[in-house]
Amino acid sequence: MPVVSDPVRARSLIRAKLEKPSTFLRSRMPNIKVFSGTSHPDLAQRIVDRLGIDLGKVVTKKFSNLETCVEIGESVRGEDVYIVQSGSGEVNDNLMELLIMINACKIASASRVTAVIPCFPYARQDKKDKDFVPDLTTSRAPISAKLVANMLSVAGADHIITMDLHASQIQGFFDIPVDNLYAEPAVLKWIKENIIEWRNSIIVSPDAGGAKRVTSIADRLNVEFALIHKERKKANEVASMVLVGDVKDRVAILVDDMADTCGTICHAAEKLLEAGATKVYAILTHGIFSGPAISRINNACFEAVVVTNTIPQEQHMKDCPRIQCIDVSMMFAEAVRRTHNGESVSYLFSNVPY
Repeated sequence: MPVVSDPVRARSLIRAKLEKPSTFLRSRMPNIKVFSGTSHPDLAQRIVDRLGIDLGKVVTKKFSNLETCVEIGESVRGEDVYIVQSGSGEVNDNLMELLIMINACKIASASRVTAVIPCFPYARQDKKDKDFVPDLTTSRAPISAKLVANMLSVAGADHIITMDLHASQIQGFFDIPVDNLYAEPAVLKWIKENIIEWRNSIIVSPDAGGAKRVTSIADRLNVEFALIHKERKKANEVASMVLVGDVKDRVAILVDDMADTCGTICHAAEKLLEAGATKVYAILTHGIFSGPAISRINNACFEAVVVTNTIPQEQHMKDCPRIQCIDVSMMFAEAVRRTHNGESVSYLFSNVPY
């Protein structure tokens, strides 16, 4: 081994050897593969475009008996693998496809497999809730979110990246790391750029469960907040609503983590206008929009219904001109980059990585 007589030169050589690999990692991102399931290929493509890499080759097909078959089209041995699959559309098929893809990569010797699940499936079934039919018991109700967590872990997932879990406690269902990103920074940016009267606005939660979410947004905008107390007859059917807060002569901004049939937010919008709100906006992280949701929004009094693209929204936006979309692919891309390079992800909890 050659001896370096100059101590300054020796230190510089050591520093160069230490710094070069990390610079190379940041610029080229080696040993990483990103694959897309069939639920949201557009989001996966946006993520890899931002990372400056190509989407991994994968072929997904179904046999005549509707069993799912997945073929990974390139080597993943020793690679850091990320699989993008949202819990939307045909939820059960997409979940099974994700499990098969995770297992296929794991048994093909991938060093780590991360499931990027923008909208976590079965997140609303996170506890044994009060039953809406008095004569029936809840003792046999499933906690399906925990079951999904177990399935992902058994399939071989080493890490989960998701956004705005319906209940943050779902992170505790896992024995592997879970990064629950927040749409809040992107929502704040949209409000400031698109609602001219945002300083005279009030942030409203359509139920008591979202109070923490709206207070955080209201604090960062330095405006007041209100909430609507609702009682349900049964799932997807609201019996009554009571507004707590003063919305008179203000722009009301309804904020929630997801909207399914949209009965709640449409009913809430009517309440807000009756209470004297000048305009009503709805901002939702996961726009599921199943059943009569689109027709309800078209007939409602919203200025705009804003959703993120954790779920594909192209068809919804065609069917309803009031729906607008916030792109959150940059947040997932930055989470992937930081995870791969061993950096902190907490920056993304309060900032948009533009």
